[in-house]
Amino acid sequence: MIPSRRVYELLILGVAIVPLMAAVLNPEARLIGSLATAVVFNGVVLGLAFWDSRRVKAQRIQITRQPLQRLSIGRDNPVVLSLQGGSRDSEVQISDAYPGEFWVSKQVLQLPIAANSQQDLTYTVTPFRRGEYQWGDVQVRQLSPWKLAWDDWKIPQSQTVAVYPDLLGLRSLAIRLALQSTGAVRQLRRIGMGTEFAELRDYGTGDDPRLIDWKATARRSHPLVRVLEPEQEQTLMILLDRGRLMTARVKGMSRFDWGLNATLSLALAGLNRGDRVGVAVFDREIHTWIPPERGQHHLSRLIERLTPIQPALLEPDYIGAVTAMAKQQTRRALIVLITDLIDATASAELLAAMGRLTPRYLPFCVALRDPQVDQQANTPTQEIEGAYARSVALDLLAQRQVAFANLKRKGVLVLDAPADKITEQLVDRYLLLKARNQL
Repeated sequence: MIPSRRVYELLILGVAIVPLMAAVLNPEARLIGSLATAVVFNGVVLGLAFWDSRRVKAQRIQITRQPLQRLSIGRDNPVVLSLQGGSRDSEVQISDAYPGEFWVSKQVLQLPIAANSQQDLTYTVTPFRRGEYQWGDVQVRQLSPWKLAWDDWKIPQSQTVAVYPDLLGLRSLAIRLALQSTGAVRQLRRIGMGTEFAELRDYGTGDDPRLIDWKATARRSHPLVRVLEPEQEQTLMILLDRGRLMTARVKGMSRFDWGLNATLSLALAGLNRGDRVGVAVFDREIHTWIPPERGQHHLSRLIERLTPIQPALLEPDYIGAVTAMAKQQTRRALIVLITDLIDATASAELLAAMGRLTPRYLPFCVALRDPQVDQQANTPTQEIEGAYARSVALDLLAQRQVAFANLKRKGVLVLDAPADKITEQLVDRYLLLKARNQL
């Protein structure tokens, strides 16, 4: 039993009776009588509160936590509690024993529930690290009929939950790609922007005369042009760095987790477009190698293999990773390296490794920038300390641009974006490469 606020107010009232009774009683019985009256009054209040709390047990609500699916890192994951009311209207407080490492939208849920009613109560949790976590029981407090006490008990609901990469983002991306493929979100096919024949259509003003299909034109007696689509069944290789720079945390998540989310989203886009997709995770050596395959079933294999991997405080061997990849993948492919760089000097090995890939492959360097550096560089200040910090941030960004310029001169595609925005920009860039048939 936990006394309610009403009980404490009544107990304070019992204490206030002492001076009142002292003024009424005889001087000889004043002290003993007033204290006895207060003790009796407070005893009655506590007795009623205890009895009132016992009445709740026959009217307890029932709570069931709906089974938790795989949680997505960095996302607001909904948790649904199903409530079944008792025989009386009541007020309840619910505290779910979620893992302490999670951010939660509301720690204590308090609400009235009508008699014999059913309702779902939803709140969200946001994990910032992958792995397995223990989820505890549901703690419930229900207010007694006279509102004198809370009945407190636990409902066994403990279970183990797993935090995966951004599965919610993958689901949204899959819907977007499916709509594009089926035409619900219509994509304009560009004449001459691919190599595979798609369809014939009537010649229009501005179409390239070189794309006129003269045989079909002769049969139909009016000009028809060929519509070409980007070539399918190409190879996409993703090299994911798990070295020292990828251990830094950006907006609550490690840079490696942002890179892993981008890797899986890019793999999904590649598989959706018919490409063979392979992934290699490396530091001083190749840590995990997943050969390129096609088909949507391959995405599940990638998720299961990549989810347990964590970044390590090791210097990555870019040249070794590129060399090992080249031995495994001899045919031309789009090679996407997801990492971070500092400047041309500190990242000299990275620049040399990417330069080795041209012209045999199409190399693509993706860097995950810290958005706090951008914010610092773009925030004017009048303070000396802030001015120094801003100058350092501006110099870091300038040095990055020099390094990217060196990569571009070597024929390497580059993408430098904030870590929390990298997934969307990388997928869009890949789809643009496919549409332009640059591979």
